[in-house]
Amino acid sequence: MAKKITVIVPIYNTAEFLEQCINSVLNQTYNNLEILLINDGSTDRSKEVIESFSKIDNRVVCHDFVQRKGVGAARNFGLEKATGDYVYFLDSDDYIEKSTLQLLVENIGDYQIISGKTKKINKANEAMQIEENNYEVLIYKKKRTKLFKNRTMLNRLISIDFIRENQLKFSEDVKCYSDFSLIVPILEKIDTMLYLKQAIYFKRKRNDPITNPSLSQLGREERIVDFLKIYSKLKQQYSDFWIATKYLDSHFLNYYRRTIILFFKDSQNMNDYFNEVSKSAKLVDNKILKRKHFVIRKEIKQLMNEQKSKYSNSLKWHLRFSEIKKALKGRTNLYNYFYRSIFMQRPMKENRIVFESFLGKNYSDSPKYIYEYMVKENMDYEYIWIFNEPGKKIPGNAKQIKRFSIAYYYYLATSKYWVSNSRMPLRLKKREGNIYLQTWHGTPLKKLVFDMNDVHSANPNYKKHFYLQSRRWDYLISPNQYSSDIFRRAFKFNKEMLEFGYPRNDILYSPNKLQITKTIKERLGIPVDKKIILYAPTWRDDEFYQPGKYKFDLKLDLYKLKEELGNDYVIVLRMHYFIADEIETSGLDNFAFNLSKYDDIAELYLLSDILITDYSSVFFDYANLQRPILFYAYDLEKYRDTLRGFYINIEEEVPGPILKTTDAVIESIKNIDLVNEKYKEKYDKFYNRFCNWDNGKAAKNVVERVFK
Repeated sequence: MAKKITVIVPIYNTAEFLEQCINSVLNQTYNNLEILLINDGSTDRSKEVIESFSKIDNRVVCHDFVQRKGVGAARNFGLEKATGDYVYFLDSDDYIEKSTLQLLVENIGDYQIISGKTKKINKANEAMQIEENNYEVLIYKKKRTKLFKNRTMLNRLISIDFIRENQLKFSEDVKCYSDFSLIVPILEKIDTMLYLKQAIYFKRKRNDPITNPSLSQLGREERIVDFLKIYSKLKQQYSDFWIATKYLDSHFLNYYRRTIILFFKDSQNMNDYFNEVSKSAKLVDNKILKRKHFVIRKEIKQLMNEQKSKYSNSLKWHLRFSEIKKALKGRTNLYNYFYRSIFMQRPMKENRIVFESFLGKNYSDSPKYIYEYMVKENMDYEYIWIFNEPGKKIPGNAKQIKRFSIAYYYYLATSKYWVSNSRMPLRLKKREGNIYLQTWHGTPLKKLVFDMNDVHSANPNYKKHFYLQSRRWDYLISPNQYSSDIFRRAFKFNKEMLEFGYPRNDILYSPNKLQITKTIKERLGIPVDKKIILYAPTWRDDEFYQPGKYKFDLKLDLYKLKEELGNDYVIVLRMHYFIADEIETSGLDNFAFNLSKYDDIAELYLLSDILITDYSSVFFDYANLQRPILFYAYDLEKYRDTLRGFYINIEEEVPGPILKTTDAVIESIKNIDLVNEKYKEKYDKFYNRFCNWDNGKAAKNVVERVFK
């Protein structure tokens, strides 16, 4: 008779991952399963999801804890209820390849435990099912603790009789590292272990470690406390067993080197936890310690002897040497070292302001209009502009600095004010007294940061990095109440919101609009006798070459537009700054003008008679002009339902028609007066909701609040 496997899945607030997790077990090629879903006091929809599975498959058994007890308690409960010959532990945000359990059970033979291979995944690189049929079983002897280097019991098939005979349990005293309580006795009691690399377990790295972290994403302090507690307990319990001593001490010393040392960079942390780390250090066996680097040996000895002052001094030099060593590995590392260790120690200039727009790509957006207002008012400040390519012709006497040059780090470290419309690199620590004005760059249509369920961008750490970067913002500009509500929630922003409209839209209310338009057309060589279509689409999160390098496949047929509309119109192309491609315009002379690198899109708004966009926030700003807007949304369903999702009902609320073909775009332009008439009521409602704060005075109001 086929052996039965009990799969134990502890669950806490993982509703968004549960369907994939549970289905990966139900769809296994091995069917003799019992699936114990243990709801550990979840407060989201997890209970509803797991109960729905119990109704469709009798192999699924649900258990519910009223209050959270922790992963150790949930797994122990599963061990008590298990009726299988083997048990297998699966985390509820992970999943397994369809043949994993079959491969494990068919190859375990008379052994007590067999392990598979773990692959780390995130949404951007989500793994496919493995189709390899050939496999290799590797045998590990007792002295080799390599198999448990990852400190987890996941993806291991283990005999239930062995667990019960040896009364093995997970620790319930800690949230993290509860697996140690099983691993250590297993290492002592089992001579030989099997490893099967074709039995795949997909370990998910959650993209939201702030709102709903996994145990491994909890704060460093919480994880260190748990590690010290479980290490000390097991070390004393198994002090007479060499394998346990070697395993535990090796993990402690590595943990100290990689985690505790960094935690102790903060002197307050060292003061608070020195005694706890010292107690654990006293348990380290000298035979293990003597194999480590002399610096680590020295520090552990000082911890053992409770020599806090000497230890503090040793650690200071250790960290300084490590920083210098890292600094010598490249120019960026060296400049980072100068920033932290030298420039940030210099006096901060109270009247120095650093401006940056779109990561130094251009002179534009709200930073530009704030700066120009301050220059016009002759305000007594030293102005620094950051550009990828300095040498731009701009008003005033601002100093232009190349982004990521040594001067860039110097001026950021010594300026009281930072003004930017995008995120500053995480490595740039914000010093006390520094004021960061975040202007942002649009009214949100697409879901932002913590309102996004999945992240499809090239950076799987997007949410974490955004959260850390946005903690530095002191002020955030909002264009309307709708945006303020979203920014508070999606950015988790709890400081001062400047609700004045966008400074970048001040030009749209300028009394000199006609003269500005004429001057720009002449400078760009755009025919003055033709109407102008502005095409400004957004980027797609899932279309990228590598992190930070996005691409765009132009779907609008420009050649057909020229053929049908070329006598009356020209088209100006303005692509999102993330998009890396150069748009092909050969054969479109005097019709298509690629101004994707033109600094200020607000000036292009003034030029244009019609806007074509998709899901870019440009239409919120353009609506201030009350001119026609067409929405060329050929991939609406994919973008709305898969990539980002929208805050508004785009099919009901946008002030213009949604078009999915080039022919439909052409037809709308030919009949633009009818389009205007049809959408007038919707346009007026849209304008009143999203444009009612803009009045041409946003820059003045922001400057008076932040700088005066």
